[in-house]
Amino acid sequence: MFGLPEKTELNKQLPKKVIYTKFSMNNAQKEKFDADISRIVIINEISPATVNIAAGKDVSSFYVLLLSLKRTDYDTKTIELITKLIPQKMLLVLEYEGKACLAVWRTKLISSDWQPLDSISIDISGLDLDTVWDNAIMQIGSITVAEGNTLDEQIALNIEREKLLKEIERLEKKARAEIQPKKKFEIVQQIKILKKKL
Repeated sequence: MFGLPEKTELNKQLPKKVIYTKFSMNNAQKEKFDADISRIVIINEISPATVNIAAGKDVSSFYVLLLSLKRTDYDTKTIELITKLIPQKMLLVLEYEGKACLAVWRTKLISSDWQPLDSISIDISGLDLDTVWDNAIMQIGSITVAEGNTLDEQIALNIEREKLLKEIERLEKKARAEIQPKKKFEIVQQIKILKKKL
């Protein structure tokens, strides 16, 4: 499944009740969790024993989890909660009615675009599991790491870039709606400053 070797397959269901009790979730968390997720299955384990790739300094193994969702407009905080509660590196396949996207937590929740479930593939490439993990994150988030940057630095830069683009878009709308020429000029100047930063 997902282009991963057969040796990696686990297919173990994680009952939601076990998660609720193990992590002492309150009623509000349980309700949110239940509103978004119908089931969780650990479908693959990527480790030196299953893929014949050496463990890295930070990553000795990681799991691929299939989360069957009840809706596409899920609360990202629920997905983040799973990644924080379970102390393992996890690559998530979020599935809803035959469509899916890949997601992973690395300073923030990074996800791919939705596509048909059977067209999802997870590329395993690298000399050790640290590299495999980083490559998987870059694949999921369509991240190109600029020369001289680490993956975390590049993610931080991309987040900053997204914020600047949103702010520019907001100011451009405000400038179009502004009637007073002086105020409009000030907004346009702010936009120019932000575009230089970009």
